[in-house]
Amino acid sequence: MPKLLVPVDGSENSDRAVDFVIKKAGWCREPVEIHLLNVQPPIVSGNVTMFISQEQLNDYYQEEGLKALQSARAKLDAAKVPYRHHILVGDPAETIARYAKEQGCDQILMGTRGLGTVTSLLLGSVATKVIHLADVPVLLVK
Repeated sequence: MPKLLVPVDGSENSDRAVDFVIKKAGWCREPVEIHLLNVQPPIVSGNVTMFISQEQLNDYYQEEGLKALQSARAKLDAAKVPYRHHILVGDPAETIARYAKEQGCDQILMGTRGLGTVTSLLLGSVATKVIHLADVPVLLVK
């Protein structure tokens, strides 16, 4: 069973990647295992933990992650394509590449740009970094 990782951030580009995965799942003869992944950047400004408990911080990451996953999950649910969703905290590109390796994913499918504030001329900075870090093929959907 092919295992596909689809990192999403709630952007139009990540939605297009999900649309492509839905089509790709229909092309396969065998079932496809889809992992939706949202990576929340860690809050590292000052002594945040002096004012906010770790539990509150974890709740915040979970809430923001679910918001980012909402559109992708709705698309997959409407297409009746099974999936698993995950929310992790860390550097987005490093976390995506590490998750793909740890879970034995066969391919990463992602949008060319996300919601990040730092971008390069042709590709988003996260997509560029994932290409360099990942041990599996990365398919960018424009």
